[in-house]
Amino acid sequence: MAIQEADTIWMDGELVNWHEAKIHVLTHTLHYGNGVFEGIRAYETDRGAAVFRLTPHIHRLFRSAKILCIEIPYSPEEIIEATKLVVRENNLPSCYIRPLVYLGYGEMGLNPLTSEVNVSIAAWPWGTYLGDEGIRNGVRVMISSWQRHDPNAMPPAAKGCGHYINSQMAKVQAMNAGYDEAILLTPQGRVSECTGENVFIVSDGEIITPPTSAGALEGITQDSIKTLAHDLEIPYRTEDLLRSDLYLADEAFLSGTAAEIVPIRSVDDRNLGDPGPITRQIQRGYEEVVHGRDARYKEWNEYVKE
Repeated sequence: MAIQEADTIWMDGELVNWHEAKIHVLTHTLHYGNGVFEGIRAYETDRGAAVFRLTPHIHRLFRSAKILCIEIPYSPEEIIEATKLVVRENNLPSCYIRPLVYLGYGEMGLNPLTSEVNVSIAAWPWGTYLGDEGIRNGVRVMISSWQRHDPNAMPPAAKGCGHYINSQMAKVQAMNAGYDEAILLTPQGRVSECTGENVFIVSDGEIITPPTSAGALEGITQDSIKTLAHDLEIPYRTEDLLRSDLYLADEAFLSGTAAEIVPIRSVDDRNLGDPGPITRQIQRGYEEVVHGRDARYKEWNEYVKE
């Protein structure tokens, strides 16, 4: 989906014109991939634009940076306020937000520790990642032949820029084979996650999702689903899954900030059918929460205009 331009981007403490938000071709991260990022959404509410679970996203950004030995030259509070500023100054009622921490121009070579650390925050209008049709009727997924990283090869707890080459290889394979999305397994054959989303099955009325020990990123949307499930009195647990558990599931869905909550119609051409009742219940609850219509979760919405 093409990027729809906004007016300004925050770069190292200043708002710059969208078309002037440039870096040098010898920027370190461009060559070696060491950087971290987040994907965040703001939604339109009765009180104006609200960034959904902004603070947890920014805290995860800082945790990712710590894992990769990157020292961000701003505090979490400064990045939180800068994010609100970007949404507010671009007058966006709803949008996707991309904070990026990258190693800048000035040094070359594999040692990243001497490179300058830069931060940018962009926001733009962006529809659902897997499409409205996917949210309504579900998507077709395949098990990729590409494995999720071994945690001693690439730390999956870090949302690192270069880590996503692994996801891109699986995504390209799925798209070329006529599927919408891919699921990656661990080197031990356990279900990990999709290319950019957490994955869930529903079995005998219970939601089950793989643990972070299976290489799944600790998802903010995933955590929101856990809370929603508890409050809706839907059993929820974290457990290792095999690919056959996906085939035999009563329902399955995926979640992520970009994708939101998307039913899975089939896995490796094993049909799961129409989106099931528990998936729909979680979707409806999530929709109410992100648009500020459920007062129980009001602290999850951080408004850009207080």
